[in-house]
Amino acid sequence: MLGFNYKKAVQALNFFAIKGGGEINKMKALKLIWLSDRLHLRKFGRPILNDTYFALNYGPVASNTKDLAENTDFLTSEEKEYRNHYLENTTHYNYISKSSLDQFVFSSSDLEAMQTIYDKFAHLSEFKLSEISHLYPEWKKFESYLNSKTSSRFEMNYEDFFENTDNDYNNFFNDTEESLNLSKEVFLENGYLYHLV
Repeated sequence: MLGFNYKKAVQALNFFAIKGGGEINKMKALKLIWLSDRLHLRKFGRPILNDTYFALNYGPVASNTKDLAENTDFLTSEEKEYRNHYLENTTHYNYISKSSLDQFVFSSSDLEAMQTIYDKFAHLSEFKLSEISHLYPEWKKFESYLNSKTSSRFEMNYEDFFENTDNDYNNFFNDTEESLNLSKEVFLENGYLYHLV
């Protein structure tokens, strides 16, 4: 199976910054990316970024993409150079787009999913998006552990992204059971369960 693609992750961060007028809050961008991955996975049987997700107090976070957004020391020199060509942190919480989007790293369905999520959720604040993320099964299963402070993060399972909730925000993820089963079958056949919980 394909591994994490740092160029796609940088361009996803860039996509949401550009859509936001050139600058965006990091937590907001990471929540929009989670929603995009959730949407794409449920429709097409694969995530966009194939990142490792963790449940944190503020909701699901794509771990390697977070490192790119924050420009951490975990990045390789190659990743850092590519990232710094497109993104620049303006504050501890925000970053800006420095270069136009390289949309060729994405499939048409990737771009469609990100645009759909932007249209539906971008008007919400990072804190509202965090609150919404707590409604979904992939995060909810870790809520009691996070509240008990046994750990500050727990690795999530992509299979849980296929689960529905009765508290879905505006009934957005309203896929039929048949379409979800088909997407999940594609996901499993393509071996996306490489190291997930």
